[in-house]
Amino acid sequence: MSNRSRRCSAVGSGGGFTLVELAITLVVLGVIGALALPSFLDSIRKSRRSDAYAAVAAVQQAQERWRSNHAEYATSLADLGLGDASVSGYYTIEIGSSAAPGDTLASAYVVTARGRSGTSQAADPQCRHLSMRLRGGNLEYAGCGSCGDFSYGVAHACWPR
Repeated sequence: MSNRSRRCSAVGSGGGFTLVELAITLVVLGVIGALALPSFLDSIRKSRRSDAYAAVAAVQQAQERWRSNHAEYATSLADLGLGDASVSGYYTIEIGSSAAPGDTLASAYVVTARGRSGTSQAADPQCRHLSMRLRGGNLEYAGCGSCGDFSYGVAHACWPR
């Protein structure tokens, strides 16, 4: 019986990791994590932009309903019966008149979604601020990470088509 017990203890003591192998594994996992995390966070930000798109679309629909009963577009979200936050709360929503010369509330308005402080969208380097402008029946889009003024166009990288 002593041979059997000796054989079992010899088999059990050979397994396991050395401290060097464990350290190498942790370093490799750390490097992989450091490379993958920014890409993962960017994907999350892109997917959460849909919250802004939905909020802007809701304002656009409400503005058209308002305009069908009034001579011009509304100047406040309260008039439209909407709050100042997107559904999931990642963006604050604002409306205003168009800043272009000659535009009036009868034919133009601007909707802007801004990444809410304390959310991942506030750190979006490319599309923290999203804006849509209606001028004379045409929609124009803009977006930026940290701009004061928008450059509107019929297409924009921050807005899916």
